[in-house]
Amino acid sequence: MPELPELQAHAERLTEGWGGNVLRKFTPLSFTAMKTAVPPAKDALDHPLVKVGRRGKYLLLDFEALTFAVHLMQGGRLKPDPKQAAKVRGGIARWVFDDRSALLLTEAGKEHRAGVWTDPEIATAGLGPEADQITAPELAKLFGEHSMRVHKFLRDQGCIAGLGRRLANEVCHRAKVSPFASTTKLGEEGAAAIVAAIRECVDESLAYERTREDMSSSADRPGAVHHRTGQPCPVCGDAVREVSYSAYTVNYCPTCQTGGKVLADNTTSKFLK
Repeated sequence: MPELPELQAHAERLTEGWGGNVLRKFTPLSFTAMKTAVPPAKDALDHPLVKVGRRGKYLLLDFEALTFAVHLMQGGRLKPDPKQAAKVRGGIARWVFDDRSALLLTEAGKEHRAGVWTDPEIATAGLGPEADQITAPELAKLFGEHSMRVHKFLRDQGCIAGLGRRLANEVCHRAKVSPFASTTKLGEEGAAAIVAAIRECVDESLAYERTREDMSSSADRPGAVHHRTGQPCPVCGDAVREVSYSAYTVNYCPTCQTGGKVLADNTTSKFLK
């Protein structure tokens, strides 16, 4: 799933390419497209796209009178639509502008979770503070209020917004913190290390995304441990390990993060099998 850096860079590209264009038509292409009906999408017609912003993992298309919130979920993309075909495989919604250009929201797969909200406050309700803006004292306070593993905390959008599985892995590695460390035991020093790691990882990923003309795929994104099971850690040379769950994988370096301890939880690390 795209995270903060990919979405921020994409928002900037969309603003550069379509900012100022007047919306002439908006068409939901799937019965699952619209997550809210009020205010009506037609309120945005004949208004220019002021900018595309971001809140957490949502893109915010600001048309003055109305702002669309768009969540791409796992397989969604918001991209140029030069053909504007009547039937589009995976098509969710289309925005057509006064210069006859269009943006198309699509989603690969069969989950049909990507969607559009006409009320961004409803869409983003419950999100925690932006990951790239939080301070160490603020994070330490949240750690004290939410007792859980730090890897889970970083992925929980209600705790901190914008990070996902990849950055949770990378941030823990950069901070030299076990992904299974308890948030309530990290304290101010641990919070400071996590905040510094978030800033570094986000900045590096954002710099990479800004070199691209489109959003990267997961395999292309920079990182030291994510999806690198068995490969040498670029910091110490130890083999990157994993703890695999049905929906995601936690990657880490034992030497850098756990004092050499190999983690196991419910399922055993594939590396040890």
